[in-house]
Amino acid sequence: MERLPELAVRLDRDEFRAMQPFGRVLTLSLRGARRGTDGWVSWEEEDYCRPPLAEERKAVLDEYFEDLKVRRVRRNTGWRRIKALPHLFPAFAEPLKR
Repeated sequence: MERLPELAVRLDRDEFRAMQPFGRVLTLSLRGARRGTDGWVSWEEEDYCRPPLAEERKAVLDEYFEDLKVRRVRRNTGWRRIKALPHLFPAFAEPLKR
């Protein structure tokens, strides 16, 4: 939690956007991340790696999150499940642009 302000600044600067092949999607997904009442952070992200999020974890996610779990969902159903939760980064609360 103490590193989330740093992550927010990096997202605001679009620091991850140029990372290939996942930067654009990772940036948009993290900007839309939600915080559950249980303390877990959730987002939906398109990914084709085996194991899932392998490149993203190595480059970014493991710096800011612990105990990452992946659940397969159909496109946009993940967002529908979490849309009522508060935004992890309220500054990015505008609708996601893909």
